[in-house]
Amino acid sequence: MKSSTNTEGTPTGTTDPAAGPVVRKVERTGPPLTAGERETLRAYLDFHRATLAMKCEGLGDAELRRPASPPSTLSLLGLVRHMAEVERQWFRRTLGGEADVAHVWSDRHDFQAAYDTTGATMAEAFAAWEAEVERSRSVEASLESLDVTAHVPKWEADVSARVVMLHMIHEYARHNGHADLLREAVDGTVGA
Repeated sequence: MKSSTNTEGTPTGTTDPAAGPVVRKVERTGPPLTAGERETLRAYLDFHRATLAMKCEGLGDAELRRPASPPSTLSLLGLVRHMAEVERQWFRRTLGGEADVAHVWSDRHDFQAAYDTTGATMAEAFAAWEAEVERSRSVEASLESLDVTAHVPKWEADVSARVVMLHMIHEYARHNGHADLLREAVDGTVGA
């Protein structure tokens, strides 16, 4: 297999001559056991980001698009695309104040559009997700503290960066449960 990596070391893919592009092996680091609050939140969020990527390891476009439980169309590729939207929403729009930034996969402010993987590819989905993750890290690092607040119109309330970090950990953990089942349905792989 021929590996392809980007400067962040995130999973861009490998090429298997027999199967085409597949998601490459992911390095995942466990969160620290005695760090401060901000470092711990960052580490748990990155742990869950890496977990989603791990659930996609070794799979190609067709396998990543495969739904596990019809009539549901939920797929691993759809989850990666959805999480690109979620990263953009909470870090760029909410904490970063980029209210006018468009959705990645929809021109109608529709988060569900990310789940439609018709014609989608691993390369474009991972490129978008990885770019949003890097932008999210940059936005979070630029904040003075976890006490910085931003308004969430949908909730009609202000939230702290701390709540956003916790919400993102929750969002990934929830979808990583879906990813467990999706991956098992594809090829029997289990475990985190």
